[in-house]
Formats: sequence, C-alpha cells, structure tokens
Amino acid sequence: MFLKVKKAQHIANYTIHLTFSNGNSGQVNLEEHLNGEIFEPLKNTEYFKTFKIQGDTIAWENGADIAPEFLHDLLIWFLDFKGIIKNNIFQF
Repeated sequence: MFLKVKKAQHIANYTIHLTFSNGNSGQVNLEEHLNGEIFEPLKNTEYFKTFKIQGDTIAWENGADIAPEFLHDLLIWFLDFKGIIKNNIFQF
C-alpha cells in the first residue's frame, strides 16, 4: 500500500500530528531526524513549522521533505513503544 500524508498539524517544537491515507494518525517528533545539509534550516523551530503537504508528504520551501513511509514507521514505533498497540488502544 502506498502511504500518503492526508493531514498535518504542528503541535510544538518538532512534533507534528499526522493523519495517513490508511487511517492511522498520531504524533511524531522529528527532532532527532533532522540530519543532513537540507534539514539544517528546519532546526529553527519557526522555520520547521512552515511545512506544507506537498505531493504525498510534508515538505518545506527549501526542498526538504520526509518520506511518508518513514513518518508512518516513526508513528508505529512510538505507539508500539508506549504499549498502545499491544493494549489494543490503537486500531488498524
């Protein structure tokens, strides 16, 4: 299945609430994933929150974007880490 980011809302700092085309949704924190020259401007939180949905994912004016599959994997890892999936709180 090809994932698409359908909705994205800045929460705080480097945290974004995402909704995907498969219905999964939740928050991801990207602070530790802004590596590389293209992501340097995003380390400024004021610039970080200027993202827009472009194509199937979130992107910034400087050309930076993050694959929707990576974002979804971060969400699933976080939910699994917190035990939300294990406790059947999160439905697929």
